[in-house]
Amino acid sequence: MSESFHALIHKIAIARDEFQLRLHYMDAVGELFNCQHWSIYLHDSQGQRTTIDIKGLPDSFIDYYQSVGAAIDPVMQYVIENHAPAHEQVIFTEAAWKQSRLYQSGCGKKYDHEHIMTGPIVGQGKLIGTVHFARTSGITAFNTVDLLHLSALCAHFSAQLAFLRTQQEFRRSQQATCLTPRELQIASLVANGLTNAEIAAELWISQNTVKQTLKRIFQKLDVSARAEMVAKLQLFC
Repeated sequence: MSESFHALIHKIAIARDEFQLRLHYMDAVGELFNCQHWSIYLHDSQGQRTTIDIKGLPDSFIDYYQSVGAAIDPVMQYVIENHAPAHEQVIFTEAAWKQSRLYQSGCGKKYDHEHIMTGPIVGQGKLIGTVHFARTSGITAFNTVDLLHLSALCAHFSAQLAFLRTQQEFRRSQQATCLTPRELQIASLVANGLTNAEIAAELWISQNTVKQTLKRIFQKLDVSARAEMVAKLQLFC
């Protein structure tokens, strides 16, 4: 495992953006932990949207886990409370795991999650995502070594994700600060719902000046519509 573990750590470290970070992770981590099913759940930087990548399972599993599994998953609860990885044998004896609500409800019986392991993705002291692994029938259970590797992997992933998001926020702020005071004023009036004619009257300038100013703002922010411009500026302010 050591060689493949360090290869994945390197791929995480050189990821250019969040999409590539997830791609590098998902491509390699299943083999690393000898899993048949694995996934990652990530909240965005505003904590408003969750991105889900999943391998080896149908989309129906997402609906099952969100509607049923998450509420009765003590392994997940352990990760939430402790910001540390866990597998089912941290919580259960082998017999108790097979009789647990999570296993019986479908996680084990329907989706063949004979053994499970979950780890935290952390940012600014908060849980901002989780990684999940499952081994199917006939595969040995996760062990302490798996937990140690997962703990290190989650730390590297969390650090690189924080770095990439900081870079992204910096680029966004640079875009916002490149606007002149007049451009910001016009953008603010657009955000308040004013038309070009109303903005021109408000500022005592021509409608063509408003139009040309908006064109420059669009170019600076790399957008093509008023609503897109407003949405992008709201990320900065």
